[in-house]
Amino acid sequence: MSTFVLVHGAWHGGWAWQRVAPTLRAAGHEVHAPTLTGVGDRAHLASPAVGMWTHIEDVAALIEAYDLDDVVLVGHSYAGQVVTGVADRVPHRLARRVYLDAFVGRDGDAAIDLLPETVAGHYRESVAGPGFGWLIPVRSLTVLGVTDQADLDWLAPRLTPHPWLSYTESLRLTGACEQVPAAYVECTDWMRVFQPHAERAASLGWPVHHISTGHEAMVTAPKELAELLLIIATT
Repeated sequence: MSTFVLVHGAWHGGWAWQRVAPTLRAAGHEVHAPTLTGVGDRAHLASPAVGMWTHIEDVAALIEAYDLDDVVLVGHSYAGQVVTGVADRVPHRLARRVYLDAFVGRDGDAAIDLLPETVAGHYRESVAGPGFGWLIPVRSLTVLGVTDQADLDWLAPRLTPHPWLSYTESLRLTGACEQVPAAYVECTDWMRVFQPHAERAASLGWPVHHISTGHEAMVTAPKELAELLLIIATT
């Protein structure tokens, strides 16, 4: 059996995987869903100094502290950067890395530079204004493809601003992450911001899967996502 470590994207917390984790556990797998520093139930730890490297340390430290092996490391959206950084740090502990509608960054890449320029510009404007220069305010859920009112009601109160530094820090990779097999899952029923990353994954020879849902697949298509993760973990 595998151990899944599920890493949420910007504005979320470990709670975002509540609809996915039960299916993975029912199949006999161990599941960890940490909350990154400065967001969610750890929002009280937010500061201008919290960045991508903080989040990489969060996840790598969890894997080391629990002495986890054969890990299927899943990152949603922004957390693609975290998955890549963790895989470069502890490749021997990972069985697979999975990018869920997520950044596929290379050495020297910062998340903000991996977004379409119009989206990146909106981020910069919102950080400079309501983000006080160091936070990314929460994005519109409808823009992310969430349309069901029950899902909106569940998500909206839980989202928190996200530390801006995590989007401006660059990956610094040794290449060790390439030892870990990777797979990509693209969500297709929204504006498809991450389509170029799915295409990059395909060009690297990774298997690329598609789910017909919005960006928040762990909320809007949890059963389909969990079943796909189980397939990826065993192939």
